[in-house]
Amino acid sequence: MKAIHAKIPTRSLDRIHLQIVREVDRQGSMTAAATTLHLTQSALSHAVRKLEAALGASLWLREGRRLRPTEAGQYLLDVANHVLPQLEHAESSLRQMARGTRGTLRIGMECHPCYQWLLKVVAQYLPQWPDVDVDVKQRFRFGGISALLDHEIDLLVTPDPEPRPGLLFEPVFDYEQVLVVPRAHPLAKLRHVEPAQLADEVLITYPVDTDRLDIYTLFLNPAGVTPRAHRTLESTDLILEMVACGRGVGALPRWLVEERMKGVAIAPVRLGRNGVPKKIHLGLREGDLDRAWFKAFMQVARRRR
Repeated sequence: MKAIHAKIPTRSLDRIHLQIVREVDRQGSMTAAATTLHLTQSALSHAVRKLEAALGASLWLREGRRLRPTEAGQYLLDVANHVLPQLEHAESSLRQMARGTRGTLRIGMECHPCYQWLLKVVAQYLPQWPDVDVDVKQRFRFGGISALLDHEIDLLVTPDPEPRPGLLFEPVFDYEQVLVVPRAHPLAKLRHVEPAQLADEVLITYPVDTDRLDIYTLFLNPAGVTPRAHRTLESTDLILEMVACGRGVGALPRWLVEERMKGVAIAPVRLGRNGVPKKIHLGLREGDLDRAWFKAFMQVARRRR
């Protein structure tokens, strides 16, 4: 597309300025940012100079071929990353409403093993709401809570809700986190395991920071125990196959393990005498609670326990 010799607004701070700051950060240079925004480089550079003069602060420092934001530039970039997704989502929603459709329900996942559960919820939900599309995201720029606050997603599936102003978290089902071991493993014969019994094991988990893994935060860390080794895998099926082949032990929801036991030589074992109980929550913005298609999704989710 041909670059546009656009006249950029001259007021101190406008939407285009936020778009410029965001694209310079994404692309690494003003030239590339101008191309993405369909502006000439001279128009973009002029807008930046005018903005810096109006604000009385420089926005970037040049380091070789790349631009590094100054303190003022980083602040403006944070504002852009917060405000622009909200504006873009609002525009998209209004266009869809004008066409008589509801739009897209964007769901963020912070629960790796819940994906199969979510597919069952979506399969039941979509026929009820034919004018709503569903999109699922598992990676976020600043985490699931920030994605929800910044309107990158509309619902967050998480086992670890964080109370924040403007957000609501509704529990949709309870589950128990258990140890998954090969069926022939000595631990498979026990009613429960203690943390010290995992000190010589290879623990296989999803690629999540250990400070967000329940088996660490609720079981191993309080006892001061570290497994012999820790491996991570993205795929639930691959984790179960590795465990079944004696390559390590895992930690997964009991319902998921019991669902897969028929085809794989694995066994669930309780973590500690009292187990590790957890809840899956759906997080959403308070202003969305009264929307009928949000309510319907949450009702379906509660039924798919």
